[in-house]
Amino acid sequence: MKHREFYDLVSDILRSDEFRQMKSHRHHVKSNTRDHSIKVAFLCYLYHKKFSPNIDRRELVRGALLHDYYLYDWHDRSPGTRRHAIAHPRRALNNALKKYPDLTKTQQDMILHHMFPLTPIPPQTRAGWVLWIYDKVAAISDYRRPTSHIHVHRKDRLEK
Repeated sequence: MKHREFYDLVSDILRSDEFRQMKSHRHHVKSNTRDHSIKVAFLCYLYHKKFSPNIDRRELVRGALLHDYYLYDWHDRSPGTRRHAIAHPRRALNNALKKYPDLTKTQQDMILHHMFPLTPIPPQTRAGWVLWIYDKVAAISDYRRPTSHIHVHRKDRLEK
């Protein structure tokens, strides 16, 4: 596996039932929340490998993978999804903390502020800004084509 390190950093999250269910939640027209989150995390991983910034790689990749961990399909128009763009970072953070209570302050910042400027407070950490950039890059890409063109790891490994 070419990017074994990436998989090793996030395999517990990828294998969780909650994360797997994100595949059924539509996201950015041609994508789903799970694939979008994998794409963002993988782009953050590649950035870190290339530039080796003063950011913890594990912290960056895991925070990026959980940035849209809100666990619902906001397209269903139920009352709780009305202000999705503004409200979902808080819900994603709350869900992530329930499942992964050891999230660092940096990861919490990443998840909570990735929708700036729709949310009024910008990221307070370098990792938060890296996520912010690559979330936008991935979102644009999601509108152009499905996320399956990024081959993070063998599909059968993810589905086990």
